[in-house]
Amino acid sequence: MTTRSTLADSPTDTQLRAAEEAPGFMVHDEAMALYRTAQEYLSADDAVGLGVEIGTYCGKSTVFLGAAAQPLDAIVTTVDHHRGSEEHQPGWEYHDESLVDPHAGTLDTSARFRRTIWDAGLEGTVVGVLAPSTVAARLWGRPVDFVFIDGGHSSEAAQNDLAGWAPWVRIGGALLIHDVFPDPADGGRPPFEIYEKALGTGQFVEADAQGSLRVLRRETGDPGAPLF
Repeated sequence: MTTRSTLADSPTDTQLRAAEEAPGFMVHDEAMALYRTAQEYLSADDAVGLGVEIGTYCGKSTVFLGAAAQPLDAIVTTVDHHRGSEEHQPGWEYHDESLVDPHAGTLDTSARFRRTIWDAGLEGTVVGVLAPSTVAARLWGRPVDFVFIDGGHSSEAAQNDLAGWAPWVRIGGALLIHDVFPDPADGGRPPFEIYEKALGTGQFVEADAQGSLRVLRRETGDPGAPLF
């Protein structure tokens, strides 16, 4: 039986290679913090064995979450419409023409995500949900050990991700938010704004930080009930 004391310090070489080859934007130190955090909350005594990622892209960060979940027989659900966020569209800085679906004429990262998860050997651990975050949230109905928000960085998208998914974090679970930059000169404001909004509910306290990744532990509240 796998316990917290016997968990590996890192994903396997195969998983690290799959993550490295996947297009994406998370630096290694933050990805490893994501891995350790997922391990911690999925292996807790009161864990339910389920984590959620909002914003899959091509699966780079998903590999680290799935690698943490796999030896614990836990599940990671990752939600994305796979048409790209605002910054991935034509004319924007992070547009990647190799990921455009010629049939639809729009970005489609779903096949690249499936390749990443296949290469990492995580098809039995990671469940991809192909839907907008707001639509998938309407179908959800159970507490989770963590929610990792790394979806669209517009104000509307970030606020919707927080409202739709943060309520499902179990008491003692974690809300993780990526690209939190206190200094506006370092990055966009919406992730920082939802970070502050989550803290402002009084239900979350900051438990850890690595680079732009923030980990908030849920202390109180009624999982599933609206936060705002």
